Order: sequence, then C-alpha cells, then structure tokens
Amino acid sequence: MLCTALIDRYRELLASFPAGVTVVTAFEAGGAPRGLTVIAFCGVSLEPPLVLVCVGRSSNTLAAIQAAGGFTVNLISRDSHELARRMAGKVEDKFNGVAWSRPEVPEAGPVLHEDSTAHILCRTVQAVEAGDHWVFIGEVKGGEVDQGRTPLVFHRREFRELSGL
Repeated sequence: MLCTALIDRYRELLASFPAGVTVVTAFEAGGAPRGLTVIAFCGVSLEPPLVLVCVGRSSNTLAAIQAAGGFTVNLISRDSHELARRMAGKVEDKFNGVAWSRPEVPEAGPVLHEDSTAHILCRTVQAVEAGDHWVFIGEVKGGEVDQGRTPLVFHRREFRELSGL
C-alpha cells in the first residue's frame, strides 16, 4: 500500500499537467445512457486509429462501456463546465435535461452535440485492468469536429479556458 504522502504528491504532479476535459459515454445493456468526466484520454495510434481512456473501477459507467463494446469520447467545450461537473458526480440520472443523440456506430455511446467541440466514436479493441482503473483502447470508427467551439481544460484542479483562440 502506498503512503499518503506519495499519493498526495502523485495527485499534485498530475494536477500540474493541463488536460482537455472529456465526457466518455456508453449505453447500458437496456439502452439507458451513461457517462463520466475523464481527463485520462489520449491518442494511441494513427494506423489503425486508436484512442485510450481510463475509467475508475468504481464508476457507474464502467459496466456500460464493458457491455456496449465501445464508447464515445465527447471533447467538452468551454461553455459546458457545468455538464463536466455533473458527469463527474455520482448522480443517477446525469442525462436529465442534457441534449444527446444516438451515434451511427452501434457500439458507441451518446453524442453530446450541444456541449462538445468534437466527438470520437469508438469500438473497444482492448481492455486492461490497471490498478484502480480500467484502460480501454478504442478503434476510432467516426466522429465530427465543431470548429466554432473552444475546448475546456482542467489544470491544478480547476476548469480553465484557453485564451487567444
């Protein structure tokens, strides 16, 4: 077991790295939408196009991602920090009052078209347990970019806006 001081230092180190804010979504086996705010997202490969997301074992969305066989990464816009906070919590009906659409890729999750600068539709090709998280590698099957929106960034435990864009 790691000591508290090392865990605190680890959190401080990671908080020093600015990251884009994403909401990863999937559909439960019964069709209900699920989602969570994630900053652990990155590109993995160009050929084939792969991305990676990390999801905590205690997440209410984990089972949906596992059952669906895929997910959608919604890159959240700077105007949607309240949605990012909502999706980071444990509220049961996170999608109440949130605009979303069903993607054309069957394994992918809800697209948050009014709150995103872009979305990436993925089919899971690999899932690995890593500590208290699962790492999902998804093959990109589609997506869109909204050039008119600026992304939301998380840095030092606060949402931030990019300036000069």
